[in-house]
Amino acid sequence: MYPALIPELGVTDFKTSLHFYCEVIGFGVDYQRPEEGFAMLRLGGAYLMLDQIGLGRTFGLQDGPISQPPGFNIQFEVPALAPIISRLETHGTDWILPPEHKWCRRRDEEVGNYQCVFADPDGYRLRPFESLGSRPAT
Repeated sequence: MYPALIPELGVTDFKTSLHFYCEVIGFGVDYQRPEEGFAMLRLGGAYLMLDQIGLGRTFGLQDGPISQPPGFNIQFEVPALAPIISRLETHGTDWILPPEHKWCRRRDEEVGNYQCVFADPDGYRLRPFESLGSRPAT
C-alpha cells in the first residue's frame, strides 16, 4: 500500500538523479520504467517519484525551467540520518541547513528531529529527518 501523498519530481537528467537519490541519499528503487525516465523510489516509509523531463508525461515542465516557491522543501523520515550525512559530505553536497537537532512545540509536548536541508541535482530542496521522539513542552 502506497502513502496518500507521493511527490513526483521532474528531473533534467534521470540517470544523475537516480544515482543521487539511490547511492547518495539511500533510496531504493521500488519499480522503474527506464524507457520513460521514471522511477518510484522508497526509503523506509517515504516514497518519491522521479520523471525525466521530455520523456513520457512531464506535465508541461519541458516548456520552462524547474522552479519552486521560496522556502519549499520535501521533508521525509529516515531510519538513520548519520549515514546519509556522511554520504552527502563525501559527495560534496552544500548544506542549505547544516545537520541540527531541532525541537518544536506540538500542543502540550515538543517533538524533536535530527535534520538537515540540501538540494538535489535539479535544485529541489530536501529535508530528511530522524525522529528524536517527544518530551514535555518547556
